[in-house]
Amino acid sequence: MTTDSDADMLQRRNRELEILNAIAQALNREVDLDRALRVTLAHVAELCNMQTGWVWLIDEDSGDPYLAVVQHMPPALAEHPHRMSGTTWCYCLDTYQKGDMRGAANVSIVTCTRLEGLVDGADGLRYHASIPLYAHGKKLGMLNVASRDWQELSKDELRLLYTVGDLLSMAIERARLYQHSAQAGAAEERSRLARELHDTLAQGLTALTLQLETADALLESDPARARQMIQQALGQVRANLDETRRSVQDLRSRSLEQGTFGEALRKLAEDHAARWKLTLKLDLQPGAALPPRVESALYRVAQEALTNVVRHARAHTVTLKLRVDAHAARLHVHDDGRGFDPDNVRPGRFGLIGMNERVKLLGGQLTITSAPEGGACIEAVIPLGDGLAQHEA
Repeated sequence: MTTDSDADMLQRRNRELEILNAIAQALNREVDLDRALRVTLAHVAELCNMQTGWVWLIDEDSGDPYLAVVQHMPPALAEHPHRMSGTTWCYCLDTYQKGDMRGAANVSIVTCTRLEGLVDGADGLRYHASIPLYAHGKKLGMLNVASRDWQELSKDELRLLYTVGDLLSMAIERARLYQHSAQAGAAEERSRLARELHDTLAQGLTALTLQLETADALLESDPARARQMIQQALGQVRANLDETRRSVQDLRSRSLEQGTFGEALRKLAEDHAARWKLTLKLDLQPGAALPPRVESALYRVAQEALTNVVRHARAHTVTLKLRVDAHAARLHVHDDGRGFDPDNVRPGRFGLIGMNERVKLLGGQLTITSAPEGGACIEAVIPLGDGLAQHEA
């Protein structure tokens, strides 16, 4: 039996996760910095039940702040742009620049010099919340949302905003990297970013969507189970954020850093099987040690293949095999699901482009075998020894 307060809490958490999911999906699609900022600002305003907001960014060359995006500015600020000039440092930017603002924070009208003394034309603004934006310790800027109420945001709300700040920071870095790579013609870097973001953010969003749909279906009949699913979704969001940070920095998956390749594959497969009630068959060659780039490529292929099993296959059993000899490493993922016709699949579907590119970059080959109602098999073969060395030379 659930109480009204429990039901309200579950609905609020579900709504927060849905908005967080919408932000993540929107940012995953955007490489245009201005659109990414506007989308995030609109969603944050919805999340906090606020209308007014603005984003400061730090200029990459000068290091000075500039006003990048605004939403529903009151007349007292919109009609007096000098109040929002980046050359005029306020309490928030000064605190941020000194490194004293490490998390989302409430800032009252008394403290904020931009709102100080405003009565007419301020639309009743009372305070704003500031969310600092960092990437790899580098200051990117700050997102602010303003309220007409005296009620400040709770610790949970500020924590959620900090998560949004993490997502936006990664999107800013990605957009800037995209701009730089476009200017430099660095097609390889753009492909790497696309692969990494698909393998981390997109896959995590797939799992998150399925968990939220399950939680929503169970909200009335089994609130305890719904609460558990929401907590699992929150854990998935945190893990996904960590993996995406590492991907943007071109680091290996944390699972590969914390154990052997075989252990990482086992944990990946067991987590998928446990979460989605799959029968798992593992056949992993013990003691297989591979070059880090080969491990990363095969791990991402396994991750994508298992995500496809969950999302598309409607399978009951999945088999994962790993074989390594002096000449090659072979990864084999098979499911007993509904299968598909490989000749009629759009190239971008099922992450096939990303998997194929990863394997080909190391001189390997990706083979996909499937038929309608006949399950599917993905096999990645990457050469070792002289074959890998010649390709990387």
